[in-house]
This record gives sequence, C-alpha cells and structure tokens, in this order.
Amino acid sequence: MAGKGAAGDVVIIKKYANRRLYNTRSSSYITLDHLAKMTREEVEFQVVDAKTGADITHQILTQIIMEEEANGGEQILPVNFLRQLIAMYGNSMQSLLPHYLEASMDNFRDNQLKLRKAFEESLGNNPLAQIAQRNIEMFKAAAAAFMPGAEAAAAAAEKAAEAKPADDLSTLKAQMAEMQRKLDQLGK
Repeated sequence: MAGKGAAGDVVIIKKYANRRLYNTRSSSYITLDHLAKMTREEVEFQVVDAKTGADITHQILTQIIMEEEANGGEQILPVNFLRQLIAMYGNSMQSLLPHYLEASMDNFRDNQLKLRKAFEESLGNNPLAQIAQRNIEMFKAAAAAFMPGAEAAAAAAEKAAEAKPADDLSTLKAQMAEMQRKLDQLGK
C-alpha cells in the first residue's frame, strides 16, 4: 500500500449504510482495525459515505480513537483532558484549538524521534555499550520469566543475532527495537 504522498496516493474507503467499510484500492471489505493499522503505517486514506459522497474521515478517526480507548489496555486520553476538551466546544478559542493540538502532536512526535536517535547514537559512541547490552540481556531474561511468550521472542532475537555476525551496535539496535515493539504491545 502507498504511504504518504501525492493526492493520487490517497486510498478511498467507502462506508455503506450497513456500517461496512470498502477499500476501493484493494477491492475488499475492511474493519476499523484495518484503518487503525493503515493510520499507524501512515497510509493516507479518506472515508466517504457511499450514498452521499460526503467526507466522513473525521467521524471514522474519532470512532477509532473511542474504540482504542474502550478496548481495555491503558488509555491515552486522561479524564481531565477529555473534560477540558469538551469544555472548549463553543468557547471563543475553539477555532484555535485544532491547530494548537496538531502542532503539539507534531512537536511531540519530532521530539520522540530525536530522543530515540540520540539514545541510539549515544550507545554507539559509548565505550560502555557492551555493559548496556548485557543489562538489556538480563532485562530480557527477567521479562521472559514474568511475561508469557517473551522467552520465545528472546530466543528468536538471539537466533537472529547469531545467524549473521554483526557489530555490537547493530545487535544493540536490534534488541532495542525488539524491546520497543514489546513495550508498544504492552501499552495497548
């Protein structure tokens, strides 16, 4: 599927009266979970009402957020934030809020990427990287003891590391990526 790009790269999703979603690019019916995955993969899409042709992307994205918040796991939106957000509707500052929130989220994402990059670079330039690697391995062993399935994932990561000889930095980066993936899964 296409990622970010020109307007021609936007995937059109049609929503029918029976609440079914149809991906016009893949010619298949999809679910809100598929749209959430497309969003995470930065695939540009637009949801239109099949009958009227109205753009309902905002409504569908809001619905995805509500389902994510309701599906157990850890919620991202604190109650106080939701109250303040609701209070902004009808407020004289309402028109400024979408731009502020969008800029704040962009800034947060940029800072997160910079922090991750700085962390990876500091490990690569740090003579203590081997100690950090051993600490990560001990953390993985401890996690395997307490989290079901973590042991198999750790064994797969070790097997992948043994399959191709690599320097300590690339091994450490691979382990960090695996840990980030596990943390992301725990966050859900």
